[in-house]
Amino acid sequence: MAWSIAEVARASGVTSRTLRHYHAIGLLAPARTAPNGRRYYEQEQLLRLQQILLLRDLGLSLEVVADVIAHRSSQDTIEVLARHKEWLLREQLRLGQLVRTVDSTIENLKKGGEMSPEKVFEGFEHNPYEAEARERWGDEAVDASYERMRGWTEADAEKARTGQARVHEGLAALKAEGVDVTELSVQELIQLHYEVTCLFWTPTREAYRNLGQMYVDDERFRQNIGSGDDSLVEYLRDAMTVYAENRLSE
Repeated sequence: MAWSIAEVARASGVTSRTLRHYHAIGLLAPARTAPNGRRYYEQEQLLRLQQILLLRDLGLSLEVVADVIAHRSSQDTIEVLARHKEWLLREQLRLGQLVRTVDSTIENLKKGGEMSPEKVFEGFEHNPYEAEARERWGDEAVDASYERMRGWTEADAEKARTGQARVHEGLAALKAEGVDVTELSVQELIQLHYEVTCLFWTPTREAYRNLGQMYVDDERFRQNIGSGDDSLVEYLRDAMTVYAENRLSE
């Protein structure tokens, strides 16, 4: 069974122009092209497009996406998809709870009732490290971070919410393929990590190196990032060190 470029564009949310561009750069060739020039896609091309969109969602450039797909086995693809599915399920649960909290708030406002603090903020993410941060770096530094947050755009908020997970997922895939931390594909993800970090504070070269080492040294961060894979956390630290040495000033 084959689908036209218009049908694939409508189903995937990718424009026909983008699909033609993917064809032109050799990233996604259609299964066949009719004499009139119309492109048609089959199941194999749909699955490849899904991989492309997944990797793009992780923050990788088209050049890197092409390289990753060219060297990825079907087993690698399954593992990456499985990790992405786990993250999506966690997000689904979190957003579902937020929807229930908002619904409950609406109902209480309609009835003129009151809600306990626990119910008002049920499902919201809280920073478990705030008290420790205030102790370590002082109220002024933490308050300055919150002041930055108040100036976020919607795009900034989305990057802060999903950026770290995208970095960790992308690095896990690249590490599994044996990609060196100095490679462009890794450093592009570290660029995203640095951008997310700068939404809260702007680290110097030394501070960014120290942040990477803290991820390794602190059991809480190590578990949150690597989920039991300490080598992934070390991979992140090493990549951050390369980025700091090459891109950041003292």
